[in-house]
Order: sequence, then structure tokens, then C-alpha cells
Amino acid sequence: MSNLHTTALVVFCVLFMLVTLAGFWAARWRRPDAGMHSLEEWGLAGRSFGTWITWFLIGGDLYTAYTVIAVPAAMYGAGALNFFAVPYMVFAYPYMMLVMPKLWQVCHRHGYVTMADFVRGRYGFRWLTVAIALTGILALMPYIALQLVGIKVVIGAMGVHGEWPLAAAFVILAAYTYSSGLRAPAVIAIVKDFMLYAMVLVAVVWLPIKLGGWAHIFTLANTALAAHKPAGSVLLAPPQYMGYITLAIGSAIALMLYPHTATAVLSAGSANTVRRNAAMLPAYSILLGLIALLGFVALAAGVETKESSMVIPLLFLKMFPEWFAGFCLAAVAVGALVPAAIMSIAASNLFTRNLWGEFVRTPMLPHQESNMAKLVSLVVKLGALVFVLKLPAPYAIEMQLLGGIWICQIFPAVMVGLFSKWLHPWALLAGWAVGMGSGTAMAVAMGLKSSVYPVPGIGPMYAAVPALVLNLAVAAVLTVVFRGMGAGMALDRTDAAAYVE
Repeated sequence: MSNLHTTALVVFCVLFMLVTLAGFWAARWRRPDAGMHSLEEWGLAGRSFGTWITWFLIGGDLYTAYTVIAVPAAMYGAGALNFFAVPYMVFAYPYMMLVMPKLWQVCHRHGYVTMADFVRGRYGFRWLTVAIALTGILALMPYIALQLVGIKVVIGAMGVHGEWPLAAAFVILAAYTYSSGLRAPAVIAIVKDFMLYAMVLVAVVWLPIKLGGWAHIFTLANTALAAHKPAGSVLLAPPQYMGYITLAIGSAIALMLYPHTATAVLSAGSANTVRRNAAMLPAYSILLGLIALLGFVALAAGVETKESSMVIPLLFLKMFPEWFAGFCLAAVAVGALVPAAIMSIAASNLFTRNLWGEFVRTPMLPHQESNMAKLVSLVVKLGALVFVLKLPAPYAIEMQLLGGIWICQIFPAVMVGLFSKWLHPWALLAGWAVGMGSGTAMAVAMGLKSSVYPVPGIGPMYAAVPALVLNLAVAAVLTVVFRGMGAGMALDRTDAAAYVE
């Protein structure tokens, strides 16, 4: 241990344990008399959450520890380009209002637990279902790992090093997720949000007062960014416009396609609950904008580190009393527990229903599905822990770049499929393969250091967007070809009435 911040560590541990107890208590909260012996009960909390619980759950799901650490760290390192995380929410919530209530209606009508379930019912094509499920799991694994990286960073900032603190956090996370299912992150999300709002509101009021005001902060930040290699700025340069716009659009598309987003949405009690949340969630965008600006605050405060992920923890420890720094770092760690739990549940739902369940000869009974999902959720979290402990942190970040590109490629099958069944399932599978391959190739060409690729004749673009355009083009052209050849389509097993508002 070095530079041990004892007071901050004590406050952190006390708050972390209180939140852990809340996670275990959640096993009894609103639990049905029959217990959680089905995937719908364990993995979706019986689709019973009202407006406020859903709001906290989706907010806790979308605004993760990685968000709190990585967004301001990116602003600290490169400046305005990384502010795209705020406007992409402007696209995301109208998009959510349009498509997610319809997805909820169809899935509720047919008992679907995952987006891959919906694709199976809509197109009746096993291999497309498997592709959707695999894409979701592949995109989630590095995302879960990044939540554990967030916990590792805040613990390390307080002077505690080694593998055991992260292993202890893993055991806690695994235990209450196994016992409580989706109810655990729902309860913890409420606590997490109050802590996070308190942290941000104090930070954006108190720190500017100490540093001479926002105008002075922006001036100092701009000077510091100009000295970086490559140089950054608090304002976008014209060559960055296309990358900024496509990052915002592509990230909005990806956000609603991640399996953990679907899990949170499908746990709502009604389609109207989803609509109300689409109207209320922009409050989190305000929070995100304030969090992002902390990167400039760190520049103005003279925080220096070669590890960008340490920027926010070091800022808090430098500028706040230790007891409040401990509170803030606990808020970040709790912010990792909520999405990590939901993500592991979402991945286990996909594996149980759409990989294992797709190939077993005898359909599993409800209690068999829930028992398998519980075990798979442990394996998923263990895999993420091994990833974090055995590989350098940049690997998780690089894989997460790919994850965002990959998850966009299920858009034609899922989101287009909600409004039209015109696209042929074989064409959708071919488009998916082209999108996955081209998106991965663009990211690899950038050395997995950036997801912005210089598209010839257009300029720098978020790789997910041109890959998705290719995906859609291939799917559309091949659909015309297949239909011209008279290739039949499987029976749509979804009820047409479920698509009507």
C-alpha cells in the first residue's frame, strides 16, 4: 500500500457494505409467494416495476461507473470531441419513445425475455437468433469488465492495491445477483442515484468556487489541452464535426440495443411506464453533462496522471475533504455494481434462452431456466473478473470500442423488424456478417485505439455507422434477390395485434 487515504477508505467501506446489505434484502422485496423459480421472475422481476423504479433502474443501467470515470477522463485528455456523450442522449430518448414501448408490448404478449427471443418469434430463423444472442453477449463482456475496472480504479486511488479488493467486490456482486436477480440492482440503483446526484451537485458548485469560476476553468483547461500531444481544445475543430455527429448518432442507436437496456425496459409494468421514462430520463443527460465537465475541472485543478482513468478519483481526493472524497468514490463504485449486475443477468438470459435453449431437444421447465441463468451469471462475472485481473485495462477499453460497433449491427433485425417484416432473414444474417466484419476491420485499422475511421471521400466517422449502412444495404439488396427467387420465409409467430398502439 502507498498513499493510503484512511478516512476516505473507511467511509467507502461503510457505504459499500450498507449498499451490499440492501442488495441481499432485495431478495425479499416484492418477491412473489411462489419465489423466483422462472426466468421471467429472476431475470425481469416479473415485469412488475412502476415508473419510478424503472426510472432508477434504467438510469442506473445507462449511467455506469465507466461513464463517471471515462467521459470526464476523455474530456481531460482530448477535449470537446468527447462531449458527444451528451448530445447522443438527445437522439436516444426520442428513439426510445418510438421503439421501446412497441418492443415491450410484443415481448409482454409472448413472454419474450430477450431481443433474440423477439427475433426468433418474428423471423423463425435459428441462426439469425443465435447471431443476435452472440452479438449481445460479446458486446456485454467487456462492458462488465469495465465496471470492475471502475471499482479497481477507485480502490487503487485510495492507496489499496492488489487483487483481493476486486475479488471481494466480485463475490459480493455475484452473491446478491444470484439470490435476488434483477430486484437487487433495482434497489441499489435508488441508493446509487441519490449518491451520484449529491456528488455531482456538490462538485459543480464547490469546485468552481475554489478554482475561480467556470470561465477561469475553461481558460485553464484550454491552455492545458493545447499542450497535449495531439493537441485538444474546449471547442470542436471543423475536421472533427463528422466524427462528432456520427459518434452521437451511432452511440444512440447502440444504447437501446444493448441487452442490459432491453432487460431494464422489459422489467417495466407497462408500455406507458416505458414512455414516461423516455420523457423523464433526460434529467440524467443534465447529470452527464455536468459529469463530463469535471474533466476540464481536473485540468484546471492541476491533476496530473498518465492513467486517464485515475483523473476523477484523484480530483476528488485532491479537492475534497477525505470523508467526502470517500463518499464520492463509494458513489462511483456503487455505480459499477448496478450495471454489472444487470449486464450479467442480461447475458445469462441470452445464453439460457437463445443459445442453450435453442439447441436442447427437450425444452427446459421454468425453474430449470432460472437455475441455469443464475449459474451462467456467475460464470459471466467470473470471466469479467479474470479479464480485469489478468489483462491490462486498455484491453477492456479496446474491446468495449468493438462492442459498441458490434451491437449496432443487430439494428436491422430488431428495430426495423418491429415495424416491418419485409427484410428476408437470410438477408439479415448476411447483412449482419458484413456489418460485423467491416466494423471490426475499421476498428482494427485504427489499432483499436479509436472507433473513428477516416472513410474515403467522406471523412472521419464512427465506424459503427458506415458498417451499419453496409449492413442495411446488403440486407435490402439480398432481400430483393431472395424474394425474386421465390425463397420462402418462416411463419411469423408474433401476434399482429401486439404491434398496434
